[in-house]
Amino acid sequence: MKIMVSACLAGENCKYNGGNNRNEKILSLMEKHEVITVCPEQMGGLPTPRVPSEVKDGVVTARDGRIVDHEFRTGAAKCLEIALREQPDLIVLQSRSPSCGVKERYDGTFTKTIVKGAGVTAQLLMENGFRCVDVEDLEI
Repeated sequence: MKIMVSACLAGENCKYNGGNNRNEKILSLMEKHEVITVCPEQMGGLPTPRVPSEVKDGVVTARDGRIVDHEFRTGAAKCLEIALREQPDLIVLQSRSPSCGVKERYDGTFTKTIVKGAGVTAQLLMENGFRCVDVEDLEI
C-alpha cells in the first residue's frame, strides 16, 4: 500500500514550533508500506519555526496578523501534485492543523477553539477524490 503522511507525524521537525508530532502508528506503517511524507506549510515557502496560523473566514492568518493564505494554498497545491502523480491509497494527516486537519481545525481566534471543517490541504485533496484521515482516527 502507498500512503502519504504529514511529515511531522513521521518525526520530521517541520511543525510551526520547530518540533514534530512523531506518531508510533505512522512509524509502524513506514516499516510495512511505501510512505510519502509532505509538509504543505514548508512546501509553500514558510520557515520552520514559524508563527502559528489558523483559518478564519476561509483565510489563513498568522497569530501576528500576517495573511499567509497564499503560502498555505501553494503548499496544498504542491501536495495535490504529488498525490496525483503518486496515487496514494490513503493519506494520513495531522489532526486540527490549518493545513492538514481532515474533520476539524482551530477557528482562527487562537483560543484553542475547535470547529468542524478541513484545513486547506486536506480539503483540496478530498475535493480531488483522495481518501484522507486524521491521524487520531487511524486504525492499524
